[in-house]
Amino acid sequence: MSQKACVIGWPIRHSRSPLIHGYWLRQHGIAGSYEKVAVEPETLDQFVRSIAAGEYLGCNVTVPHKEAVMGLLDEVDETARAIGAVNTIWRDAGRLKGTNTDVIGFMANLDDRAPGWDAGNVNTLILGAGGAARAVIHGLQTRGVSKIRLANRTPQRAQQLAREFGNPVEAVAWREIDRLLPETNLLINTTSLGMAGSEPLPDCRGICGRLPKTAVVSDIVYVPLQTELLVEARKAGLRTVDGLGMLLHQAVPGFEKWFGVRPTVTPELRRLIEADIEAPSHA
Repeated sequence: MSQKACVIGWPIRHSRSPLIHGYWLRQHGIAGSYEKVAVEPETLDQFVRSIAAGEYLGCNVTVPHKEAVMGLLDEVDETARAIGAVNTIWRDAGRLKGTNTDVIGFMANLDDRAPGWDAGNVNTLILGAGGAARAVIHGLQTRGVSKIRLANRTPQRAQQLAREFGNPVEAVAWREIDRLLPETNLLINTTSLGMAGSEPLPDCRGICGRLPKTAVVSDIVYVPLQTELLVEARKAGLRTVDGLGMLLHQAVPGFEKWFGVRPTVTPELRRLIEADIEAPSHA
C-alpha cells in the first residue's frame, strides 16, 4: 500500500504544504512522501478515484477544487458541510471521507498567538465574506462568541452568510466599520486585501487607532508575513495574530489521518516556512 499523500489544486506550484508535511515525515522517521499534484478540473473525478484505488493515503485540496470535490466523496462531515468546502480527504474502511480543517487551523492559531482572547464578552468584526470567513465564523460560533459582525464590500455576500449561520452573526455595511471599531475587541481580516500582489486594506492606521487597546487583530494573509494591518496594529500596541499559524495548524489533522501520528507545530517548523516565504524567489 502506498505511503503517499499529496495536495491537489490548479495551479499548485506555490503550495507550501509539502514543506510542512515533509518536515513532519522526517521528524517522525516515517518512510512516506507528500507531493504537489496539479489536477485540472476536468480530471478531478479521475484523481479522486485513484485515491479510492489506493494510489494515495489521501490529500489536501486547494482552489479551485474545494467545493467540487464534495460531491465525489462517500462522506463529508458536519464541519465541511457548514463551510461548504473540503480541504482534507482520507480513506477509512474503504470509504472516502472529507473534512475542512481550516476551522481547527484558525482557532488553534488564535489560541496560540493570543491566549485569553476569549475571556469575557468577545465582540468580533470580520472583514470579508468568502470561504475563509465561513471557516472563521463556524469556529467562533463553536466557541460561543457572543457577537460576530460581518462586513464585506459586496454587502449581499455578508447578508447571505448572516442568514445562513444565524445568531450571533450580523451583516453590517462596509461604511459602518469606523463606527463599530471602538466596541470591537477581535478584528479579523479574511479578505485578500494586503496580500502580496493585491491592493492594501484601506486606512490600516486609522482602523487600528480606533480599536480598544485590549483588542486582538488577526489577519489570515501570510504572504507577506506582516501585512500593513498587523504592522499598524503593533504600532498601536495591540496584540496581533498572523496567518501563517493557521496554515500550519490546519495541516495537523490530515497528517494524523494519513500517517497515524499526530504532529506538533514547532518554532522550528514555523521558521522553515517563514524562510521560504521570505526567500527572494517568492518575492
